[in-house]
Amino acid sequence: MGKDRWRVRSTNEEFDIHNAYDLGLRPLATELEFKELVKHGLMHKIVEVYVEMLSPLNVEDDDEDEDSDYIVDDEDNSLTDVQVDMDEFRHAIDFEEDELSDEEDEQLPEEVDSDVLSIQEMLQQKFQIQITSNQIFKAKMKATQKIEGDFKGQYASLRDYCDEMIRCNPGSTCKIDIEPEANSSSPTRQFRRIYICLQGLKEGWKMSGREIIGLDGCFMKGPYPGQILTAVGVDANNGIYPVAYGIVESECAASWSWFLGYLGDDLGLSTRSNFTFISDRQKGIIPALARMFPNAEHRYCVRHIHENMKLRWRGPVFRDLIWKCARAATPQEFDVAMKEVYKENKDAHAWLKEIPPRHWSRSHFSGRSKSDLLINNLCEVFNRQLVGGRDKPIITCLEYIREYLMKRLVIVKKIIAKADGPLTPTIAKRFEFTKKAASNYRVFWNGETKYQVQSIGANEDQCIVQLDKKTCSCRKWELTGIPCRHAVACIWDQRDHGLDDGVVEKWVDEAYWLETWKKVYAQTIDPINGKRLWKPNECPTTLIPPKHHIQVGRPTKKRKKAADELSQSKKAAAEELSQTIGTTGKLPRRGNSVTCQICKQKGHNKRTCSQRIHVNQADGV
Repeated sequence: MGKDRWRVRSTNEEFDIHNAYDLGLRPLATELEFKELVKHGLMHKIVEVYVEMLSPLNVEDDDEDEDSDYIVDDEDNSLTDVQVDMDEFRHAIDFEEDELSDEEDEQLPEEVDSDVLSIQEMLQQKFQIQITSNQIFKAKMKATQKIEGDFKGQYASLRDYCDEMIRCNPGSTCKIDIEPEANSSSPTRQFRRIYICLQGLKEGWKMSGREIIGLDGCFMKGPYPGQILTAVGVDANNGIYPVAYGIVESECAASWSWFLGYLGDDLGLSTRSNFTFISDRQKGIIPALARMFPNAEHRYCVRHIHENMKLRWRGPVFRDLIWKCARAATPQEFDVAMKEVYKENKDAHAWLKEIPPRHWSRSHFSGRSKSDLLINNLCEVFNRQLVGGRDKPIITCLEYIREYLMKRLVIVKKIIAKADGPLTPTIAKRFEFTKKAASNYRVFWNGETKYQVQSIGANEDQCIVQLDKKTCSCRKWELTGIPCRHAVACIWDQRDHGLDDGVVEKWVDEAYWLETWKKVYAQTIDPINGKRLWKPNECPTTLIPPKHHIQVGRPTKKRKKAADELSQSKKAAAEELSQTIGTTGKLPRRGNSVTCQICKQKGHNKRTCSQRIHVNQADGV
C-alpha cells in the first residue's frame, strides 16, 4: 500500500475509539496532524500511548480494507480492532494540562522562557488548534517544573548537592545555615543561608596578587525570598574574577557578617588584614565590614553616591563635580575640586563632606590593592550573568552559577592561548597610551634616585619620581602598580645614561604580567554528577524551604530603575513621539491628557466638566 501504518494501544479503559468522533470536539483536518498527535500521545483521555510502526507484512492479516491507513486497538482486547480511514474519520482531541506539558517538554528548554502568547502561536502553527492562555500557563508551569525541578523539593536534596560538589571539587567550601529550632526532635530544619567557594577559584585568586574584592547582592525571583551575595575580584587583564557566592535571607548585617566570615577563612584574611573592599552604601554591609575587618579599606561606589546626590542636586554640573573629586589622585587636587563644589552649592558641599574621602576619592586610597576602581561594576557585571538563574529552584540556581563559572574559565583560557607579550592584552593597550604621552616630558636627574619630570611647553604638570621606591608625586603609579607617564620618561632617561635597558614593561607590577594571568586561570572547576548518582547525606533531619509570605499583587521581576534611567526613558518616549508626528503628521492619542475648554484644566473634557453641569442645573436643563 506504500503508506506508513501505526498501531496505537490505549491504557485507558474508558477510551472508546468508536465514540471519539461524537465527543463534540473540533475534528482534526489532516492525516499529518493525526500522525503527529498519535506520536506524541495527545489523543483524548489517553494517559499513556504505545505507538508501533507496522510494516505491510505485519498488517496484511489484520487489514481488510486496503484504504485503511491506521489500525487502532485496545491493549486488553476489550474492543475489536478498528480500521480508521482518514477520508471518512477525523479523530477529535482534547488538550489536558498534563498532556500539553508533555508536548511542551520537546520545546523546552529552548521555549522555557517563552511567554504564553509565543507558545500559543507555536501550537497554532504546528497543530492548527486553539488553546486557552490559562491552559498554556498551567502546562508551562508543569513542564518547567519537570525540567528545572521543584522549588520546594530541591531544599531536601541541598545537603546531597553540597556533598557531591565537595567530592568532585576537593578543597571547596560549602556551608549551610539553618533557622533555630525550638523542638530538637523535629525531623525538619528550615533553610536560612548557603555559602559556596570553589577550590579552583579560591586558589586562582590567591595567585592574582590584587587584594581587592567587590561585594554586592541581587534578589531572587522565585516563590521563596532571598538574596544572592557575590564576592568578585579583578584578574590581571582587569576582568572580573568571581571568588564566592551564596544565598541568604536578606542583605542585613547578620547575613553579611556570616558571609564575610567564611570568605575571610577561604582567602586567609584576619581581622587585622589591610585588605580592600568595594561596595555600595548598603546599610547591612557597612557595619558588617567594620566588625569583621576593622583595618580594611572600604571603598564606596561613586555611582551610587551620585545616585543619592541626584535626589537633591541634579544636572550635569553636579555630576561632573563629584566625579572630579573622586578622580583626583592627590589631596591637593581633591581640595581644589571640593572648593568648586562649594562655589556651586554650599549645601551640596556640606552633604558631600559628610562622607569621608578615604571611602570614595583616589586621593585618599592606599596602593595595596593595585587598583584605582571607583565603581563596583565588578559585581554588576557578574550579577548580570546570573539573571537567567535567579528565578530557578535553589539547586538549579546554584548549578547555573557554577556552570557559568566553569564555562568562563575555559573561555578566558582560549583568550590567553592567543595572547603574547609580557603584559596582558588590556594592560598592554592601556600602557601604549601612557608611553605615547611620556614622549611629551623632559627629565632632570639629581644624580642619585630622584627625578624631576616636567611637561614640554607647560610648567604646571611637574612631578617628582623615585624609581627605586616606584613612586611618583602624582600617585598614579602607587595606586595601580603601572608606571605613569612621568615614570616612563624617567626610565627612558636611565636608558640614555646607560643605567637601564629602557624596557618599561618590566617595571609594571607582576599582577599584570601574562604569566600571572596564566597561573590564575590554570585552575579548573570540575563537573559533578546528576542527582541520581548523588550519595544521600546521613543527616537525620530534612531541609525545608524558608518562610515565605505571599505579597499582595503580581510579583515584580524587573529591578527598580534609578531616577536618571526614568528620565532617559522619558526622553526616548519624546523622541518616538516626534518621529511618529513627523511620519504620520498626526498627534497620537496615547499618553496625551485632554484639556477642558471650559475650565482649562487637564484630565477631562467639556462634556464631563463640573462647571458645565452646575450651569445646566441652574438653567433647569
